[in-house]
Amino acid sequence: MKRQLFFDLDGTLIDSSEGIYKSIIFAMEQLNLAEPTKETLRKFIGPPLKKSFELYCQLDGETADAAVAYYRENYGVTGMFQITPYEDIIEVIEVLSQTNSLYIATSKPEKFAREILNHLNLSKYFEGIYGADLLGKRSEKAEVISYALAHHPTIIAKEAIMIGDREHDILGGKENGMQTLGVLYGFGSKEELLGAGTDQLAARPKDILCVLEKFN
Repeated sequence: MKRQLFFDLDGTLIDSSEGIYKSIIFAMEQLNLAEPTKETLRKFIGPPLKKSFELYCQLDGETADAAVAYYRENYGVTGMFQITPYEDIIEVIEVLSQTNSLYIATSKPEKFAREILNHLNLSKYFEGIYGADLLGKRSEKAEVISYALAHHPTIIAKEAIMIGDREHDILGGKENGMQTLGVLYGFGSKEELLGAGTDQLAARPKDILCVLEKFN
């Protein structure tokens, strides 16, 4: 029987930091606000965008909405394509797709996720690509995973695995009854992933292949 594997996108399949950072800076410039520090910028990758503007830049809800709009203005034109797949990850996906069912579950808007995967010629490996909506009604990782599972009612959640680099991936997977695998080459830390309760860790993309063998 095929295993059901759900992958995060940013920090798990691709290093998307360049486009994300530039789009955040563009948004803050348009609002005549100070440019975030590098440490702050790094925190943006993974969580829902509006919440990150509120939490890390101390913006109120209305200003955060404006920041998201400016961010998407830049990201939708150039930012989304300023990406680099992690070393060996394409080969890992190719191997896994031969004997498993693969899905994307990302807090990035689904529209952008589809365009990115099409751009990288990776869409063909995934049976479903699921992300946030553009209205903010589905932005938390747990909501995205639940939305994905609703499209595939035959999937048994406790037998599926959520793979990602941030605590949101692990917590979202756990909330939906999934097993979880945290990757250490993205934007989260070992402490963050262990604190979220990940079942297993993979240091490098290639390690995903052998670590998956540890799951029931």
